Amino acid sequence: MAWLTQNQIENMKFGAVGTNVLLSDKASYYNCANIRMGSNVRIDDFCVLSAGEGGIHLGDYVHIAVYASLIGKGRIELESFSGLSSRVSVYSSNEDYSGAKLTNPTVPAAFSGVTHADVRLCKHVIVGAGSIILPGVTLGEGAAVGALSVVRRDCEPFAIYMGAPAKRIMKRKSDLLELEKQLRAGQPG
Repeated sequence: MAWLTQNQIENMKFGAVGTNVLLSDKASYYNCANIRMGSNVRIDDFCVLSAGEGGIHLGDYVHIAVYASLIGKGRIELESFSGLSSRVSVYSSNEDYSGAKLTNPTVPAAFSGVTHADVRLCKHVIVGAGSIILPGVTLGEGAAVGALSVVRRDCEPFAIYMGAPAKRIMKRKSDLLELEKQLRAGQPG
């Protein structure tokens, strides 16, 4: 994977960029002024980050794997230690599929029914490959979403969800909280 240089990143005029940030030169970044990221962030090839008015906010130690996309007018937030596996889609905007309105971005807003709602992935959230996160969803701290799931409702902290629509299947361990403390204190794992 080829990474953007520090100079290239600075020239993109992101809202904020921490240290040790690896951004693929094959990913697409739109409205960079509304994208903020902490330290130790990695965004892999062929990702799309399209920030609307609410922006995209990435904490520390965030990984976004190949072909993932974050798109919409609402705020999308991935808190520290969260991650998206390959081909995950996070949407903070959604069309009206009822047939009462016209759809697609070529239609003037007066004729469409696009809605917008913030999406928040709390600390230590992991989302499996091919999953879809819909507008208005909060994934609680430590929530895990299995591959190919569709998340349309909030997820409880430290619970594992799977399916379309995603359903809670079991509790998730919280041992990772102690590991986070050790990492931040500079102790070996």
